[in-house]
Amino acid sequence: MGPEVSQRVVPSWTDPVATGASRIVGGPLGRHAVLGRQWFWTPLRVILLFATITLALGWLVKVPCLQTYRDSVGTAQVDWRDGRQYVAMCYSDTVPLYTAERLNQPGLSGFPYATSWIEHRGEPGQQRRYMEYPVVTGLYQWIAAKSAQAWVAVAHSGWLPSSAPAIVYFDISAVGLTAAWLLTVWALSRLSRRRPWDPALAALSPLVVVHAFTNFDALATALATVGLLAWARRRPVLAGVLIGLGAATKFYPVLFLVPILLLCLRAGRLRAGLQATAAVAVVWALVNLPVAALFPAGWAEFFRLNRRRGADPDTLYTVVSTFTGWTGFDGVLRPGQIPGTLNLVSATLFLLACAAIGWVALAAPRRPRLAQLCFLVMCAFLLVNKVWSPQYSLWLVPLAVLAIPRWKPVLAWMTVDAVLWAPRMAYYLGPDHKGLPIEPFLGAVLIRDAAVLLLVALVLRSIWRPDHDPVRIAGDDDPHGGVLDGAPDKLPAAPTWRRNIGVAATR
Repeated sequence: MGPEVSQRVVPSWTDPVATGASRIVGGPLGRHAVLGRQWFWTPLRVILLFATITLALGWLVKVPCLQTYRDSVGTAQVDWRDGRQYVAMCYSDTVPLYTAERLNQPGLSGFPYATSWIEHRGEPGQQRRYMEYPVVTGLYQWIAAKSAQAWVAVAHSGWLPSSAPAIVYFDISAVGLTAAWLLTVWALSRLSRRRPWDPALAALSPLVVVHAFTNFDALATALATVGLLAWARRRPVLAGVLIGLGAATKFYPVLFLVPILLLCLRAGRLRAGLQATAAVAVVWALVNLPVAALFPAGWAEFFRLNRRRGADPDTLYTVVSTFTGWTGFDGVLRPGQIPGTLNLVSATLFLLACAAIGWVALAAPRRPRLAQLCFLVMCAFLLVNKVWSPQYSLWLVPLAVLAIPRWKPVLAWMTVDAVLWAPRMAYYLGPDHKGLPIEPFLGAVLIRDAAVLLLVALVLRSIWRPDHDPVRIAGDDDPHGGVLDGAPDKLPAAPTWRRNIGVAATR
């Protein structure tokens, strides 16, 4: 039994939820149990099995939306008649995107960013549209679409089972998303060597059941989490490469640079932070510039759409406007009008939140852990943003596992956020079809936001009171921090005021 095994944190000894769950398999681990001798069922393999089962359940949840019917000419069509996708709560963006993004065009046509179409033709809001996703996600969709078309072509010869092309496209996309989430869980396990069972929170998350196949965000969580693993292994350039690829998939991984640079400044390790930042910029540019040069209008659609869209239903802006009658910062928007004031307010609030997080990073009595600050930045971004698509909550899952290794609050938040899917689907169905009005849905949104704020409070407490941080109670400094782990504080002239704050906080 090596030193790493002997120093494992045992959840059934330290966490009440894990203690209760362990009764299914005989109760908490015995004091004289021998660890590290099982040749096959290691913690990593068990957790990957958990994740596989959870992903299988996630696919089954979407199955009602993968039914077909024959139209008047005998062609198989996706059966979303009578709001089936909302009634069965199986909605996935993947299915309608196959035709909405013109991925159904045959052969090598329909290449993202080169293909356009007119939306709302002949109406006041008429506009030319292109693929709306960042480059890596757009290319992933196109490759999955071409694979689906090849599958259907072979199936017509009788060699393979088949269905409507959009459903084959969903299934092929789901295979890649499954691999991406398994990679996310694997990276979490590598990041949690002394706490090998914490990644079970991500592997068994109800959010994965609901949202693993709702959109393509698992691709970004995989790149972001493996990027954090590279940083933890003191490879800042590789971390920057992976985070840059993640930012070219979904924007959010680039926000990790905020806590990385703040903590590197405090630890006197700024060179590593700048190396990672430079690698992010170079990789993002290498991925994006060819597409931007060849198809500038199509490439800019992602940024154009994000500027044009108003507040989504599941944001605090909609909550306030609905319950107070307020018409919003920009009033009633005309078709195609850009909500400029809302964009400015959202960006300003996020910058102010980052400034507050920066103060916490530099003023805390002990340097915060990287995962803690990453979690705070992501929560701030989602809470003040004008868009919180339901699958965005997946972004928080790996960070919550690393930042708050406490099973009860993390599982409670995941459950609340997953249950929000039910009133969301009922709201989209609408009262005219036996659904819900917007008010009950917004009430559920507020409960979700309150659960996230509770986790934020727990992180802030563990930063200001390290004796409440399970990771530091176990004797670690910052096991995910790479060059930050064990590094001293190097800020000039900071010790006096930071020490005073620390003394006050520990009283």
